[in-house]
Amino acid sequence: MASSDFDPEALKKLQARTQQLKIGGAKQPMRRKVAPKPVAALDDKKLQAQLKKLNVQSAGTVEEVNMFTNGTAVLNFQRPTVHAAAGSNVYAIYGRGMHKDLAELMPNVLNQLGPDTMAQLKRFAEQYQASQAAQAGGAEGENKEADDEEVPELVEAAAPAEEGVKLEDIN
Repeated sequence: MASSDFDPEALKKLQARTQQLKIGGAKQPMRRKVAPKPVAALDDKKLQAQLKKLNVQSAGTVEEVNMFTNGTAVLNFQRPTVHAAAGSNVYAIYGRGMHKDLAELMPNVLNQLGPDTMAQLKRFAEQYQASQAAQAGGAEGENKEADDEEVPELVEAAAPAEEGVKLEDIN
């Protein structure tokens, strides 16, 4: 395109605007982008203030934390930061938790459990076996229903003369 296609007045206005917006060059200050503060950091500060009121102390190095939920699910933390206030019965666990199935953690979890939680573990194992059996039974039931759909059912037709009901009587 040639410059003859543009309106000369509009071109001068655009050039004037670009002169005002020029960034950089000699003795020009660098413009910095102001990053917004994350909201999670504010929540974390509030939490830290409340924990400080409870006088929590670091619990040392902890390799793994497992929280058992309803059923067979486990919330697993690898190398979390743990703070504790024993007098207030408050424990804070910082880290990335992952939902895992009890079967995934089974060999390593046994040595972490005490004698009082073995009964709870047995209950979890029974629930897990029951859920596995229900899933397997549900799959077999679906196969039986599919087989039943392929075979038509026999229907006995009663003769109208035997029952004493005539088509004319019904109408």
